[in-house]
Amino acid sequence: MANFEFLEALGQIARDQNIDEGELLIALANALLAAYKRRPDSAEDAEVEINPETGEIKVWGLELDLEGNVTREWDATPDDFGRIAAQTAKQVLMQLIRDIQRRQMYEEFANREGDIVSGTVQQNDNRYTLLDLGRVEALLPQAEQIAFERYEHGARIKVYIVEVRKTNKGPQIVVSRTHPALVAKLFEIEVPEIANGIVEIKALAREPGHRSKIAVASNDQMIDPVGACVGARGSRVRNITNELRSERIDVVPYSDDPVEFIQSALQPARVREVRLDEEEGIATVIVHDQQLSLAIGKEGQNARLAARLTGWRIDIRSENEANDEVVEEVWTDGDVVVDETVTVVTDENGEVEAVVVDEVVTTAEGDVEEVVVVETISGDEA
Repeated sequence: MANFEFLEALGQIARDQNIDEGELLIALANALLAAYKRRPDSAEDAEVEINPETGEIKVWGLELDLEGNVTREWDATPDDFGRIAAQTAKQVLMQLIRDIQRRQMYEEFANREGDIVSGTVQQNDNRYTLLDLGRVEALLPQAEQIAFERYEHGARIKVYIVEVRKTNKGPQIVVSRTHPALVAKLFEIEVPEIANGIVEIKALAREPGHRSKIAVASNDQMIDPVGACVGARGSRVRNITNELRSERIDVVPYSDDPVEFIQSALQPARVREVRLDEEEGIATVIVHDQQLSLAIGKEGQNARLAARLTGWRIDIRSENEANDEVVEEVWTDGDVVVDETVTVVTDENGEVEAVVVDEVVTTAEGDVEEVVVVETISGDEA
């Protein structure tokens, strides 16, 4: 007996929920078979068939040989199976739909790890911020939030998908506002030359909420990579800065020549000379005296980001330090900036009496520790 109304209703559900109708029919057939098996008069082996053209539901009893091959089949549809089907369909369909939707959402977002999405702030507490991405919610943990950002309810923000976890309640999407790749993805959106491959992002270093440095190169000699990223009157980079709540962004040209690259990376400071120790991976940078503080940056930030961007340990010195009795030297060690001042104390005869080392260590978090060491030189040692 044809059941066009049932079939039409099923098709409507499939369209509304964006589920493949064939997959829904198979899942429903399996649920109806489980309901049939609970009957005391059910066949030991059976299968349920739903005609996709008419919606007719039949139960076939099966007789199998020892190898599992069907040797005989018969129509085992109970007289009241229409009622059973209606009762089963109502409770099972919603669960099937939820399961299929969860799987589809997981598959959809699992392929988007490393992508950027926009979300609306739904909930905020000390542990995480919940974002509505449309069909699914995303988790912005405290560790992935920029320290001073405040997310107002209903505000729309862009985030980077770090991980998609599979759970019984559906996909759990973990997103970030601090990941360096968020900056790269924002440039891809804002700069067509990056999206189509004419301009490439070669390196990127970021201290979230404070400052980022991005090195770019062009595959077309007619295109200025820095100009393309900055945009007319800084419009493109300004849009990205606004999205990142005024995080400063330095766009510098990439170079295969490490000397040129290090000089660019330390912008806006002007570098006089770069000496490379390739075995140790150390770049000694000489700057004019008045450029020293600019090269180091606030709390060592400029030097630290330049070191991350280039991959070199950067040792910054002023040009006149070799002629002075007070020598200042700044270098990077991972995410730490060390500012060391060495003062040579002489006696009335010009002999070295002591060496005072004043070392200030600044971490990426801005924590500062100062250590002063005084080494007295005896007459024999001098």
